[in-house]
Amino acid sequence: MTTNRKTLVLGIGNVLMGDEGIGVHVVNEVASRPVPDHVECLDGGTGSFNLLEPMQTASRVVLIDATVDGGEAGRVSVLRPRFSKDYPRTLTAHDIGLKDLIDAFYLLGDEPEVTLFAVSIDHYQDMTVDLSEAVKAAVPKVADMVMEEAAA
Repeated sequence: MTTNRKTLVLGIGNVLMGDEGIGVHVVNEVASRPVPDHVECLDGGTGSFNLLEPMQTASRVVLIDATVDGGEAGRVSVLRPRFSKDYPRTLTAHDIGLKDLIDAFYLLGDEPEVTLFAVSIDHYQDMTVDLSEAVKAAVPKVADMVMEEAAA
């Protein structure tokens, strides 16, 4: 486990699939604000093993991702998952990639504190770069929550 005090704020999502890209929109909002020196913001896109190194060099990881959990669009759940099975269901192929990444992360012996901000979205998504009104309205709220978590 790393002794570094860096907090990685990692937004996951496909911005071409509307609300599914909420993680990227939130991390971009956070990055546009003044952040403490120990906080690094990263657009993780649809996830891949390229994200393993930035995760390994952080003592804390704050993830933001969409979830298809039947909740009202824009609802935010704060979770402290331990393994991939603890993560909520997502919409696209990055569900498999991110879960594989998380398992590899823990199998390598890294155990930083992980906080997940899961934002509920509707299952049906048109191909669009626009967020729905409900999810768009959640972006600044989630960004505030992420800033508070990252600064703690």
